[in-house]
Amino acid sequence: MKAAAASFDLIVVGAGMVGAACADAASADGLRVAIVEPGPIGGGATAAAMGHLVAMDDDPAELALSRYSLRQWEAFADLKEAEFSRCGTLWVARGDAELASAAARSVRLAAAGIEAHVLDAQNLYELEPALAPGMSGGMLVPREAVVYPPRVARYLVQRAQSRGARLYAGRRVQALPRGGAQLDDGSTLSGPVLVATGCALPSLLPQLPMRGRKGHLVITERYPNLLRHQLLELGYADSAHGDADSSVAFNVQPRPTGQILIGSSREFSATDAAVSPAMLQRMLERCFAFVPALRELQALRAWTGFRPTTPDGRPYLGAVPGGTDQWVAAGHEGLGVTTALGSAHLLLDLIQGREPAIDPTPYAPSRMAA
Repeated sequence: MKAAAASFDLIVVGAGMVGAACADAASADGLRVAIVEPGPIGGGATAAAMGHLVAMDDDPAELALSRYSLRQWEAFADLKEAEFSRCGTLWVARGDAELASAAARSVRLAAAGIEAHVLDAQNLYELEPALAPGMSGGMLVPREAVVYPPRVARYLVQRAQSRGARLYAGRRVQALPRGGAQLDDGSTLSGPVLVATGCALPSLLPQLPMRGRKGHLVITERYPNLLRHQLLELGYADSAHGDADSSVAFNVQPRPTGQILIGSSREFSATDAAVSPAMLQRMLERCFAFVPALRELQALRAWTGFRPTTPDGRPYLGAVPGGTDQWVAAGHEGLGVTTALGSAHLLLDLIQGREPAIDPTPYAPSRMAA
């Protein structure tokens, strides 16, 4: 006689940063939660994230979700597991045009309630003396921070488990039959399903297009006090939001350990996880142009990951088109860590029939079906 399927109020597929946040929020809401994860918790894109908590303002919907989530991240400021470091974000301008864009951005951020200050060249070098000569100024967002994403994901899953969530570790969802999820061991879980599998989304929901965008990271030995802030070039969004097959941008981060984390590269056509020496060199040369001292540092490790990217750059957050009791939270590109908490709360409000704190329309998966 076939055993009855285990029944849950929500089956979360994927325990990366976004899935972990969704499981945590659902369990806090009193739901009976299952979490299905074939690999390490916080693996995949989460393990290749810089952990920067940043308000991106190039798209009003992106800014709304970032701002909503950043407020929730404040609850983690004193959590040991988060390795929360309020280093602030310093956007660097290399010319008058970029400096003018910094002024416009500071106005947009201020309108959203986010503190930001435009800096002239003197102020910029007082904050970061290691920058190359010739920079025009920049913009400081002082309250932004960095966290260590894999450890936060594990914490969120463990907190959900402490509320009764059940973790199906080492199991993979093979199919989504009506009313549940079928696992690779032949068993079936019964209940509404929330798919948060990032780049693997099309294997379960082929109607929602998704592309993996490969990125490289480098971590150095410890060099305390070389840099004080998360540093990015003001042209970073041209890489993050562009559709070029490959691009690089200056993005370096001082870790609480004294190490320096270096990014950022993007590739659409690369499908293997191997480090590309040519792409890595291109990325590093971009960063050396902004901080020449980086060239002298000893690197410990280089690795890659894949950002889940939707056609319009906005994540899928909401009901699956044509599905019954199926939901999706995926496609955050490089903002998965920043927006994970806000995404989870928005999803839970929709699932529970509540009015979300922000307009969910820009992220509705139905926009692709339309």
